[in-house]
Amino acid sequence: MGIEHILSMACDLVDEVAQLKRVEEECKILKEKVFLNQFTVAEQQVFELALDGYSGREMQLIPSKEEATIKSQRQIIIRKLGVSSMKEAVKKFQHLEYESSKNFFNLDKLV
Repeated sequence: MGIEHILSMACDLVDEVAQLKRVEEECKILKEKVFLNQFTVAEQQVFELALDGYSGREMQLIPSKEEATIKSQRQIIIRKLGVSSMKEAVKKFQHLEYESSKNFFNLDKLV
């Protein structure tokens, strides 16, 4: 087996790893979309605020949303996810992202 053949195989492996990383990223995006699709558009907006680190009190200061509406949407999100708080809801979403990158393939070990 010549060096050219070995280099060619190595190049092919690098290309495969790059392709797998793209697939992994696409899977992560799809999982996030599926996760968020269980919410209405308004609930998604509230959940995205939670992901951005806004507290319930801070969300209620947003002029375009009524305090009661935000409280209601937060409770619906918590109920739909089967958690006890928005912090837990955010952790559940973040865990989904972590599991996507952890479980698909540990591609960094391949290169």
